[in-house]
Amino acid sequence: MSLPITYLFVPGDRPDRFAKALAAGAHRVILDLEDAVTPDRKAEARVAIRSAQLDWQRVAIRVNPADADCWLDDLATVAATGAATVVIPKAERASDLEKAAAVIGRPIEVLPQIETARGLDVLDELLAAPGVRRVAFGHLDFALDIGAEPEWEALTLARQRLVWRSRLAEREAPVDSVTVMLDPERTKADAQAASAVGFGGKLLIHPAQVAPTRAAFAPGAAQMDWARRVLEALAEGGTGAVALDGKMIDKPVEDAARRILSKAGEL
Repeated sequence: MSLPITYLFVPGDRPDRFAKALAAGAHRVILDLEDAVTPDRKAEARVAIRSAQLDWQRVAIRVNPADADCWLDDLATVAATGAATVVIPKAERASDLEKAAAVIGRPIEVLPQIETARGLDVLDELLAAPGVRRVAFGHLDFALDIGAEPEWEALTLARQRLVWRSRLAEREAPVDSVTVMLDPERTKADAQAASAVGFGGKLLIHPAQVAPTRAAFAPGAAQMDWARRVLEALAEGGTGAVALDGKMIDKPVEDAARRILSKAGEL
């Protein structure tokens, strides 16, 4: 099954937008109980989410941070739905991820969002927590936490660490942060940059960002052709050593080919 690439946020207190967001073409829609909802409307948002009739397998819910007074209420809301994923913002403790999964009380993907220096420092522990397939980056809060500008150049090392440690933990490629500007070309450029350093998806804040992001992460025709030829050569080669275009096909080459085809939904 191919991994989600596009994750589109929608405010949890705007049920009129839930179905529209799902129709926008994103792989996942994140119903947000955190930043997109003011404190005085969070209870209303929880009611709206509980009442929604949606294709829950395409839905994630972002709860408030673990130290928020409403955290358990948020988790109870997730438990009352069929949401496929719970997003934990400002994740800093594996025990919080374990508690979230226990409170929800059913199988669910846990998606920690790395938004602080401490979160990045304990990344290995978060990646090892039950239910975690991948992590997401929150560059705006991360930059604020470390006193940096929220530009790509200032946060390159943090992004590379997310990719590197995810790979070593044998987890899926992480999800990059949002692009605040709605310009399609800027969105596509940011998505291409994320893909180039090894991210496997991107958080979005507007439906107009879905198409350029999907295009940026989609493998090119030459990549697809190469990946298919690699797997065909392996299938025809049996158990012996296999070469393609004069180069040996080892396990990393096979894995790269499979990742390309998985992105395109062929695996």
